[in-house]
Amino acid sequence: MSPSPKPILLLGAGKIGFAIALMLERSGDYSVLVADQDPARLRAVAELGCETRQISDDASLARCLEGRYAVVNALPFHRAIAVAQLCSQAGVHYFDLTEDVASTHAIQALAGDARAVLMPQCGLAPGFIGIVGHALARRFDTLLDLRMRVGALPRYPSNSLRYNLTWSTEGLINEYCNPCEAIVDGQLTSVPALEGYETFALDGVEYEAFNTSGGLGTLPATLLGRARNVDYKSVRYPGHCNLMKLLLNDLRLRDRRDLLKDIFETAIPTTEQDVIVIQAQASGHRHGRLEEESYPIRVFGADVDGHRLSAIQLSTAAGICAALDLVAQGVLPQRGFVGQEQISLEALLANRFGRVYAGKPLALAGAVTEDR
Repeated sequence: MSPSPKPILLLGAGKIGFAIALMLERSGDYSVLVADQDPARLRAVAELGCETRQISDDASLARCLEGRYAVVNALPFHRAIAVAQLCSQAGVHYFDLTEDVASTHAIQALAGDARAVLMPQCGLAPGFIGIVGHALARRFDTLLDLRMRVGALPRYPSNSLRYNLTWSTEGLINEYCNPCEAIVDGQLTSVPALEGYETFALDGVEYEAFNTSGGLGTLPATLLGRARNVDYKSVRYPGHCNLMKLLLNDLRLRDRRDLLKDIFETAIPTTEQDVIVIQAQASGHRHGRLEEESYPIRVFGADVDGHRLSAIQLSTAAGICAALDLVAQGVLPQRGFVGQEQISLEALLANRFGRVYAGKPLALAGAVTEDR
């Protein structure tokens, strides 16, 4: 007799939430209750076979926690701490996608006496890139430099920013405005967003990269004392960084984030024709020799059981679903704070969800996946 599906509460039925609901529901091992304020979004996930609940405050959210194995939080970053606190009090496993450094530190502080897992930053960056970075770091006897670059980009850019909205606008602005953690010359430090400009080419395509906040997750703390330099930068097409500096610094829109969010969502179209560009690179000494190793990959969208998922939906949802799966299977710790680097790259790529990072289709019991 097969075990009963584990009851999961998924918070947020937006684009990423929809993808998470689809993956978990079609896996056959989870029964998903999706909670959101928006009835239209809830109707869309209800068609997947998920139970839905419209919530309006923390009290209604807390009622949804009753009897749940885990909460998967796909709400905006500013809701992370409150939801994690409720999960900690209820003894329910907690997973989220936040890129916000302050929220992650607060959740880590909750974990001292937690009865369940608290695991933030389970998406792409932070998330998968930290797993890759840690895997590269471990391949060296002495690690010198670890550089991680990630971009969620339109395949066919058509505006001056050469960018389309592919995920949370609030999260994007947060990354562009907040200080960025890094290790510089062996010291844990903070560097300004939009600085550290560089260019590189991958598969014949020219890109730029610059500091953004949150992408490293807890990796700087993990590698402090073991690495000379560790940093993370977002990848964009050339020209984007200068225009963002104009908007944020010269026009002072970093002080009016609500206005900037409104401008972005009014003027910049969304797209499902996107690509995830990942380039991680490490150098150090191995067997007495100075060596360098790279991990380049691109992820494209796919059709999953008749539903088109963009590259950012697929990669982000795959990351958090894999984290949940590995806890449920007993591969990861069963209580306390769990950082992304505690997942081995081999375990992630072998997972039915995480295998999309190896360029393979999802392996779900009730779904057909076609790469596009």
